[in-house]
Amino acid sequence: MSVDKTVLEAKVREGTGKGVARKLRAQGLVPAVIYGKHLDQARHIAVDPKAVRQAINTPHKFNTLITVKTDSSEQEVLFKDYQQDPLSREILHVDFLAVSEDEMVKVNVPLVLTGKAEGVVSGGLLSQLRRELEVWAMPRSIPEKIEADVTSLKVAQAMHINDLKLPEGVTVKTNVNYTLAVISAPEGVEEAAPAAAAAAAAKGGKKK
Repeated sequence: MSVDKTVLEAKVREGTGKGVARKLRAQGLVPAVIYGKHLDQARHIAVDPKAVRQAINTPHKFNTLITVKTDSSEQEVLFKDYQQDPLSREILHVDFLAVSEDEMVKVNVPLVLTGKAEGVVSGGLLSQLRRELEVWAMPRSIPEKIEADVTSLKVAQAMHINDLKLPEGVTVKTNVNYTLAVISAPEGVEEAAPAAAAAAAAKGGKKK
C-alpha cells in the first residue's frame, strides 16, 4: 500500500522570534520550517495547526506524505517534529523534512505480529520486543505497517530482523540481527525452556 498524501496550505513567513510567533498565533497560525538536503536553505512558513493535525490524520500518521503549498511553490515533506504547549497541548511549532520522490527516506513503521504461534498454542507466552522498525523506503512507498507472521514459532524460539520478509522497496540497514519476538515457556515447565528462550532473544544482540 502506498503512503497517504495530502495537501497543506501554508504562507511564507518573514522573520523569526517570539514576537512573530505571537502575531501568527493571533491569526490562528503557528510558525513552521521545512529543511532538508535537497533545499538550498530552510524555508520558514506559517501553517494552521488544526490543518496540520488533519493532514496526518491518516493510517500512515506521521509518515503521511504531505505537499506543502504556498502561493509560490510546492514541496513534498514528511512531518518530522513539533513543539506543543504542555498544558493546552496546542501545537506551537512544526518541523517538516523535505523529501525527493526518487530518494529513500528513513522512517519508523509499526510492526504488527500476525498468526497464532505454535508455542502459544502449546501454552507458551509470546513477547513482542519491537513495536516499530526503522526502515528505508521511497516517500510514496512507505508502508502503513509491517506484518510478521509468527505462526511457526515454537516455545523457546525467537524471530529476528533477518527472518522478516519486508515489503517490496523497503529495506533495513543494520549489522545487528536483533530480536523482534520470542516465545517463553509456560509457567511450571522445566527451567531449561525459559533459559533457551532468553538465549534466543540475546542472540539478536542490542540495536545498533
